[in-house]
Amino acid sequence: MQDSLVSCTQSDRAVTVKKNAVSILLMLLFSFLAGTAPAQPVDYARLFAGDWEKAKAFLNENDTWIKASMSKYNLPYDETVAIVFPELVRYSAIRDKMEITLLKSLYRNLGEDYADFSVGVFQVKPSFAERIRLVSAASGKPLKSMFRRRSGFSSDHEYRSAIISDLESPEAEFRYIIAFCIICSKQFNLGKTDASEKIRFLATAYNTGFWKSEADIKKMEEKKYFTTKLFKSETYPYADVALFWYENH
Repeated sequence: MQDSLVSCTQSDRAVTVKKNAVSILLMLLFSFLAGTAPAQPVDYARLFAGDWEKAKAFLNENDTWIKASMSKYNLPYDETVAIVFPELVRYSAIRDKMEITLLKSLYRNLGEDYADFSVGVFQVKPSFAERIRLVSAASGKPLKSMFRRRSGFSSDHEYRSAIISDLESPEAEFRYIIAFCIICSKQFNLGKTDASEKIRFLATAYNTGFWKSEADIKKMEEKKYFTTKLFKSETYPYADVALFWYENH
């Protein structure tokens, strides 16, 4: 009888140990999956819906001169457009007119310290344009001949007015993007970088500043700053949006 009781007790303990072991394993598995399961990729085309479609429509309507401009400087269409596609998504003609009427006047008269803002379909800022012009003027061909030298303007006001005029014209504004790509090809060692990484890097440089170091630009690739909303809302990595267009357009 005693042997029987001992046997039952040992059996019960074995069952309990097995149950506990299974419970622990399930808990560990759940914790592992919850902590390491990759996030679902964002479908930016669906997320930005109408804005995304408007950006695509702009490219379809203007691809003739865009391709011609890039072909002149041997720039690849898909990679180059991917860099600026998020700006096409973000651009809104109504918002553009509402926001920059006063800012244009401030910039023309007082400079970028008083007003620095995104202009046009490619959302280039005057400070970005000035840096592009400065680097281009100090470079060899083809950059040196792309923009009129600052010394050729009679005043700072005239110079700034010319920049605003450029940024309001899609074709003139696109010259700054072409110059940006040429500058980056000389400034950074991207020759052996695969297309996806190159797009992520250049898109981030375009969005945060090509004058920064390569290491600093790479650190910014995952930062979430991109939104199409006027007020604070959910934000996304600019580089991810650019790469999504490249991989799915």
